[in-house]
Amino acid sequence: MPTSHAPAPPKSSVCPACAAGLVIHERYPTWCPDCEWNLLPVEAPAADLTARQRRAAERQWEAQADRLALARLRAEQVYDAVAAGAGAREDRTWIGAMALAGVVHLVTVGLLAGSVALQFVDSWPLRVVGWLGLALAFVLRPRAGKVPEDSGVLRRTAAPALYALVDRVAAAVGTRPVDVIRVTDEFNASFARVGLRRRSVLTLGLPLWEPLGPGQRLALLGHELGHDVNGDHRSGRWLGSAISTLSEWWYITQPVRYDDRDGSMTNSVMEIADLGQRLAGLAMGCVNWLVGLLLGLLERLTTRSGQGAEYRADAIAARLASTSEAEGLLRMLLLAGSASTVRSRLRSLSGVRQSGLSVGVAGFWDAFTAELASVPPQETERLLRLSVRELSSVDSTHPPTHLRIRMLGHRPVPAPALVVTPEEAAAIEAELAPLRLRIARELLA
Repeated sequence: MPTSHAPAPPKSSVCPACAAGLVIHERYPTWCPDCEWNLLPVEAPAADLTARQRRAAERQWEAQADRLALARLRAEQVYDAVAAGAGAREDRTWIGAMALAGVVHLVTVGLLAGSVALQFVDSWPLRVVGWLGLALAFVLRPRAGKVPEDSGVLRRTAAPALYALVDRVAAAVGTRPVDVIRVTDEFNASFARVGLRRRSVLTLGLPLWEPLGPGQRLALLGHELGHDVNGDHRSGRWLGSAISTLSEWWYITQPVRYDDRDGSMTNSVMEIADLGQRLAGLAMGCVNWLVGLLLGLLERLTTRSGQGAEYRADAIAARLASTSEAEGLLRMLLLAGSASTVRSRLRSLSGVRQSGLSVGVAGFWDAFTAELASVPPQETERLLRLSVRELSSVDSTHPPTHLRIRMLGHRPVPAPALVVTPEEAAAIEAELAPLRLRIARELLA
């Protein structure tokens, strides 16, 4: 990577809060490890805020602090339970979620049955209502998903070495081999079962895969395939389809305001249209609020089970690749924001564009990996401490990252159960080469 792209040497300074020495990196926030000054840089409040606006902002901050305290309490309760050895069977919070999922499915079945019954009524307006109900029931039907068929899908014949490694991980985890491996341009990875046949799909985001070492890649595979055996009820057909159905309801019932006035409409017509629009928006808003309430309740009921499942998937990753490699994976996941910044920087570099797209594409992943490797340890530590303060995590369904790292240290695994040989790594690299070029070209476009 060109030296002109490397981060500038850090400069020393003094913390304005505790006078401790600071290390300044031009590309990253300056903060104090001693007193955590500027741990989360925020903009100063506008000086021209009225007293009423300041009071509203203070109330909003207090409400956010209360929600954070409650979330911290729940997260620590899940941590304590899993650390004490509680498994998926000991957690009973998901039972309420299964019952609520049954209500969701009954509503869909009731809508379908009622709409079918209306077709036998001797009234054409009711039959029209029935047809509308059938269309709505079709839209709200539970979805099992489907096997992707996009250009990122790798078949076994095209990637035998990668599939062989994933099969080894599946056998060590205790699940059956995956059916499909898909490679994307996301800084993420996932595992899911889709379709009526519940075929397994492993999705690997190349921006996450590339910067990882062989052991961390094993940890990633172990974690994702571990979701098939870690007791995560959200991934089941009954509960998972209810969540997707409620999400569809919430999307459909969002009120939309139309402002389609033209000179051909009289004032009285516009007033009637406005009234009808307000009433329709109010009705849809109420339905949307109720659906959102149910979706939030379902999320609350599955949070404990879901976070426990993430801890157990992390334990599987550590067992396969060792605790240090699993922790390295989690620390890499902290850099999702940095990865996005790096992608944008490489896209905008004039040197990459002037040297020709093919050359830029060929060197993209080396540059991307080098940039992430150059993130200073102090920035990773800042993100980790933010996880402690703000309960930040990969997403809302995961436990805070600092608790996941602490859990790994609760039962350390010093030696890996599996090892990727240099020959395997080279074969997998060759199989991914076409996708590496295509995805790099898309990210630079």
